[in-house]
Amino acid sequence: MDVPPLVLLLCLHTLLLLLHHTRCKTLNTISQTIPLHDGDVLLSENKNFALGLFSPGNSTRRFIGTWYNKVSEHTVFWVANRDRPINDTSGVLSINSHGDLVLHCCNNGSSTLWSTNVSTTNSDNATTAQLQDTGNFILLQRLGNRILWQSFDHPSDTLIPFMKLGRDPRTGMDWVLTSWRSEDDPGSGNFTFRFDFMGYPQLFLYKNGAPHWRVGPWMGLRWSGVPQKISNSIVDISFENDQKEFSILYGLRNTSTIPRMVVKSSGMIQRFIWHARDSQWNELGTAPAFECDYYKACGPNSYCNTYNADQFNCTCLPGFEPQSLADWLLRDFSGGCIRSRGSSTCLSREGFVKVALVKVPDTSRAYVSMSMSLKECERECLKNCSCTAYAGADERQGGTGCLAWYDDLLDIRTFSNTGQDLYVRVDASTLARLTKKDGSPRKWLIGVTLLAGVILAFLVVLFMMKKRHRRTRPSATPGAAHFGDDESWNMQDIEYDSRTSDLPFFDLSTIATATNNFSFINKLGKGGFGSVYKGVLDNGMEIAVKRLSKSSGQGSKEFQNEVTLIAKLQHRNLVKILGCCIQGDEKMLIYEYLPNKSLDSFLFNEEKRSLLDWRKRFEIAMGIARGILYLHQDSRLRIIHRDLKASNVLLDASMNPKISDFGMARICGGDQVEGNTRRVVGTYGYMSPEYAMEGLFSIKSDVYSFGVLLLEIISGKRNSSFYQDNSSSNLIGHVRELISHDNTH
Repeated sequence: MDVPPLVLLLCLHTLLLLLHHTRCKTLNTISQTIPLHDGDVLLSENKNFALGLFSPGNSTRRFIGTWYNKVSEHTVFWVANRDRPINDTSGVLSINSHGDLVLHCCNNGSSTLWSTNVSTTNSDNATTAQLQDTGNFILLQRLGNRILWQSFDHPSDTLIPFMKLGRDPRTGMDWVLTSWRSEDDPGSGNFTFRFDFMGYPQLFLYKNGAPHWRVGPWMGLRWSGVPQKISNSIVDISFENDQKEFSILYGLRNTSTIPRMVVKSSGMIQRFIWHARDSQWNELGTAPAFECDYYKACGPNSYCNTYNADQFNCTCLPGFEPQSLADWLLRDFSGGCIRSRGSSTCLSREGFVKVALVKVPDTSRAYVSMSMSLKECERECLKNCSCTAYAGADERQGGTGCLAWYDDLLDIRTFSNTGQDLYVRVDASTLARLTKKDGSPRKWLIGVTLLAGVILAFLVVLFMMKKRHRRTRPSATPGAAHFGDDESWNMQDIEYDSRTSDLPFFDLSTIATATNNFSFINKLGKGGFGSVYKGVLDNGMEIAVKRLSKSSGQGSKEFQNEVTLIAKLQHRNLVKILGCCIQGDEKMLIYEYLPNKSLDSFLFNEEKRSLLDWRKRFEIAMGIARGILYLHQDSRLRIIHRDLKASNVLLDASMNPKISDFGMARICGGDQVEGNTRRVVGTYGYMSPEYAMEGLFSIKSDVYSFGVLLLEIISGKRNSSFYQDNSSSNLIGHVRELISHDNTH
């Protein structure tokens, strides 16, 4: 009996499909002997990210990409062969004999569509490919665990936490986002999001290479063209601006959320966040949102006012008038404004008028000096007749640094409640007209000057009285020394102590090499003091580097506290310090590396908690208790830690606990068991009531914190968790209620 050809074809297709699915597998790594075929999936260690071949939208073409594995909506954030798709399911991603990642297709493997192109001369099987828990796809050299190539260096259209935007001038690496062509085609589109490094670096969205939206320069807390501050409860921001690198990187504070930013094919930049409870992407914002956002919406020397989403208006800057009044009345603002006719702004008693709350002008031809004050900036600008305006380069601390313009002022817009103050050069008559107030600006100025003089005199008297009072105080003996909370610390003191200390010192170059130049891949965590990085020394020893942030106002004091304290403390249940690095502005502590990280990463993690049986929990609690007993009783100095909590207890390879982070600790005399402070530091929830409310601390304060920690070890729940229907009941309150009701469950 003859079988119809259609039936045979259908059977053959079904057989091939079954064979394909039988071959599909989940991988942890790609090597020369373990390739990734179409249908296979490479997972990160925590299974949050996946890599494989996919078809976007309604397309049937195949691309290698990475996506969120635990997000129900399939969301791709990186594509390898975006401009060279595969037309069938024959794609294979493998490592060739040269150690390169290669994507080929067409069954015989003769057609190479994409490659990392970082051939190594090492022996075969020397490289592997992995997907990291950050979502970064890396090609790793086994010998020395050196990263040869990473997907984060070649972004597609999406920026996720720990991915950079910017440039590394040493390697020529340029981190740029490029939109897809369409929802169905991830090929390189018309829009790019990148830095312009002419003049003072600023961020641009380009359309076909031309400026479309100028985000502006980084002003310390936010972008000049974005009203909102970037750092929040979800992400924080790391900004590098030196000869080695110019980049911006977003870190993740809240791991229960997933943020991302996408350059859409429509030319819009959208920010999204995923909450597990919502099971969908929620949009946080879109830009450019108003007509004023588009580059040079108004012409030169004018600024754009947005009254509502549908209408905008252009206004000439002070001392300027429309170049063409006829065009201006017809709402054609492209010609912009020119200096008012007959005005003179060169050595003619000219001055500056403030235009408040603006996006600063295009800085591609601006001059910048971060060492100048705003007043010095004004004086320098006034000396040069070509200087048209100035502003602070960093809006923190009331405005620091100097930005000065020497040409037309382009692409300015106003905001309603945030922005920079721009000081525009005007002639004498305009200055007199715009600064006149109540007919007598001189009287107002005289009043302010007199008031400032009175305040200054009062401060001088107060300083002399305090200095005299200090002279009458008895000097502290070494046995009763402690760090006062109101004492002012000088970073130069640290450098002086470094020359007389027995603590080993490391060169900055050694630490930079060990941490892969403080790569975010090596970053273990971040606190108020700065960041902690994992490193490997030349002898193979693993270290943890605590790097004091240059912008940390409190970090220098805690750093010196920790150097002085921990160098004198040696106990099996205290983290061991190996040395420190103090060079220029860099202040770092080098500790032993503890692979199991902190106790809270086990206690409050559903998967890892099962590794802590009752015996192990008892041993951890006993180890912490021994460490506290040493601090309070057995060490040469009596130490009150003041910040004992689960995240400050680290675990070594054998799960032995080690107390860390002595930045908040206090030294007491041999017979001193308590003290008082006006600077309450630590973590609420672990603080004893008398310390949190009155600043009274003692060795009992640490005992109270240990009690809270003990409850967390037993229950596996945070003290800040809520219980039953009582939203005000934390773990301590919950236990108290159980005891009062004689409930032992």
